[in-house]
Amino acid sequence: MNLPAHTQALSSQLSRHMVRELRSDHAGETGAVYIYQGIRAVARWRKDAELLAFAKEHGDTEAEHLRLLESWLPAYSPSRLLLPWRLAGWLTGALPALFGRRAVYGTIAAVETFVDVHYQQQIDHLQVHGGPEGLLPLLLRCQADEQHHRDEAAALAGSHTPWLLRLWCVVVGSGSAAAVVLARRV
Repeated sequence: MNLPAHTQALSSQLSRHMVRELRSDHAGETGAVYIYQGIRAVARWRKDAELLAFAKEHGDTEAEHLRLLESWLPAYSPSRLLLPWRLAGWLTGALPALFGRRAVYGTIAAVETFVDVHYQQQIDHLQVHGGPEGLLPLLLRCQADEQHHRDEAAALAGSHTPWLLRLWCVVVGSGSAAAVVLARRV
């Protein structure tokens, strides 16, 4: 997706609320890029070509989201906690990968379920309050990609989820919610 030449100028039209939201999106997409890097590291070690392909495809999409969001976020506004987001993301990918594909797919489904809701809140806000031209379509595109990731991962995870994976997914979802709150502020 080519960005309009005036995207940076439009970012100056963002409300304080949307700057905070985009900061949380930027932190989240940074974490997502590192989730897939963690999965890839373990998949290479385990020589799991299927998981490696999954992580590469999804990681490329997340890297594109990050690039697009960086073009919208005013230069002075990214989260100051990007290093912890990278580490948390990498561990969120690598740890379940140690336990196999099903754990990875369950984790991705949990993360993307949270992200879908998070993007929807921003989309609802923009539909009511408006915003700079081009931002709503960007968020809708990112949300659609995340929904696709969620649905694909959920299908690959299967219908029966062991209790330990369910517990891990609750922790991941809660951690994602806490990270958003923190990223909005710091």
